[in-house]
Amino acid sequence: MDYVHFFDSPLGRITITSDGENLTGLWFEGQKHRPSSLSGHKGCPPVLQETKRWLDLYFSGNDPGFTPPLRMEGTEFQKEIWQILLTVPYGNTATYGEIATTYASAHECGRMSAQAVGGAVSRNPISIIVPCHRILGTNSNMTGYAGGLWRKEALLKLEQSI
Repeated sequence: MDYVHFFDSPLGRITITSDGENLTGLWFEGQKHRPSSLSGHKGCPPVLQETKRWLDLYFSGNDPGFTPPLRMEGTEFQKEIWQILLTVPYGNTATYGEIATTYASAHECGRMSAQAVGGAVSRNPISIIVPCHRILGTNSNMTGYAGGLWRKEALLKLEQSI
């Protein structure tokens, strides 16, 4: 990580990382799969300023209407799932099964396991902006969120999705 900053949100402190050009990570404190050790330079490159502006707009109950430049590290499968997450609009939800169907259709592979999708979604390194909180279980059940189900519910209420 080249830069590490913090953002105090209504749902707890958020750690933001950047390579100086792109947003590389965004995690709630205590979130699963958050790197245990983060260090970086002082300074606030434009991408971090843009990310903080995005978060300010978002937590004020507005669709920010833009996405900061992103660089996500993971397997090719994970990256493809995270790209699909970016297509779920503000104020909407999808299910793990729907994401699996989208992936399977794009790869002409017939079926994809919703559990495999869930594994990729849970390792999303850029929470909120890459909206893993908008993904629900079968019958729109509230399930799985590395930042805690109470935060998932709060984020969906903020977006008026539930």
